[in-house]
Amino acid sequence: MSSVPPNATPAPDRRGTLVAAASPPAPRLMLATERARRAVLDGGWWPRSWDPAAEVPGLVVALSVKYGRIRRVMLSSSVWDGRFRRLVIGEVVVRLGWFASMDPALLVAITDFGDQIDLLVVPPSASQPTAEQAMRTAADLDNRTRAQHILAATPTLPVSNVNNSEAKAVWDNEGGSIAANGMRRS
Repeated sequence: MSSVPPNATPAPDRRGTLVAAASPPAPRLMLATERARRAVLDGGWWPRSWDPAAEVPGLVVALSVKYGRIRRVMLSSSVWDGRFRRLVIGEVVVRLGWFASMDPALLVAITDFGDQIDLLVVPPSASQPTAEQAMRTAADLDNRTRAQHILAATPTLPVSNVNNSEAKAVWDNEGGSIAANGMRRS
């Protein structure tokens, strides 16, 4: 039997499955008070690091409390320090997808009911006032601004982590792409 410190970050097994701690740390998260049809985002998340094993389990637990069981989480592969394909929290298995074309400022979670939850991902290096302002904007029911634009409009955030173009964000979020001439392809 191996001895693991109680606050250690679990590591995925050889099959790409991460078994989360019984009670993962609570995330720094702001969610909209209700689901708005016209809002672009459902809230904002400010992870403490780019380590998904340390950050994602607590987020999944918090989202499950508000929206019901989460079955899938999609993230950008360009900024996170590691990857795993499955996350086990108690008896629940959550599948994770890592996409190079996905904007690092966005996380998408899918519930068992098929509802999509779109969250702004604030870089861990952001200051507390800056991160809170960005998360408040993302959780505002009247917000119509995309995640990468919220971060770009917050001048004290490191913009280098928001390196994907709007065309790539449209591809991921709207199911199409923008051709070189600006015309939409399907």
